[in-house]
Amino acid sequence: AEQAYASEDAAVEEGEDDEDEALVEETQTGDKYDADDLDKNSQDTDVTSHPDADTTIIFITGEDFPANEIVKFLVGFTNKGSQDFTVQSLEASFHYPQDYQFFIQNFTALPLGTVIKPNKQASFEYSFIPAQPMAGRPFGLVILLNYLDSEGGAFQSAVYNQTVTITEVDECLDGETIFMYIFLSGLFVLMVFGMYQVLESRMKKRVPMKVETSTGGLNDADISWIPPETLNIMKKTSPRASPRKRVTRSAGSTDQ
Repeated sequence: AEQAYASEDAAVEEGEDDEDEALVEETQTGDKYDADDLDKNSQDTDVTSHPDADTTIIFITGEDFPANEIVKFLVGFTNKGSQDFTVQSLEASFHYPQDYQFFIQNFTALPLGTVIKPNKQASFEYSFIPAQPMAGRPFGLVILLNYLDSEGGAFQSAVYNQTVTITEVDECLDGETIFMYIFLSGLFVLMVFGMYQVLESRMKKRVPMKVETSTGGLNDADISWIPPETLNIMKKTSPRASPRKRVTRSAGSTDQ
């Protein structure tokens, strides 16, 4: 059973009397009531709503009911009459769809004790968690609001009374998605590492190119375009000796 919380326009008084405890008892999933409990619940169904009370409901988490996840809703109460109403409690329960007297999961009643003045409104928040074994099957969801008029008359409004299907959350999908991302990331890293190894091996095998310098003289060059007169002058002119050779020659002549 789940604890519930209320948010309203008026102050919420916390307290639960013996009648509220007899009205709703906290049970575990799949617990079955005995004959006395069924008779008591059948008597409670005889309580009707007041014509001056108007109730609405909004499911905050959507109208899907996933198993083992929190379901939240807001119940609105409007006093359209000229007398005060005292909202006592808000309760919710799952029933067998073929027999609403058979409880499947009963949640703790939310004690309120809130006084609603004429032409005023109040809202109450309630939350519960459908049990995991209920996943994939339809059940009757009943949400009841209990209140009193100024004369102490007891009334009860069925805020919600429909058959809903408890959905099963596929938790394996997230695990498969995470595994896929990890696998793709590892594959990408391996591809980058392989490309790096290939490039590194090619760089090591690459041989530097040798640059050959020509040491030939005038005979190795193409001099066909030079005029003959110029060639004759170039042949007659003796090449100058380098300074090193001249120094060596001078030293040899001194020794003589």
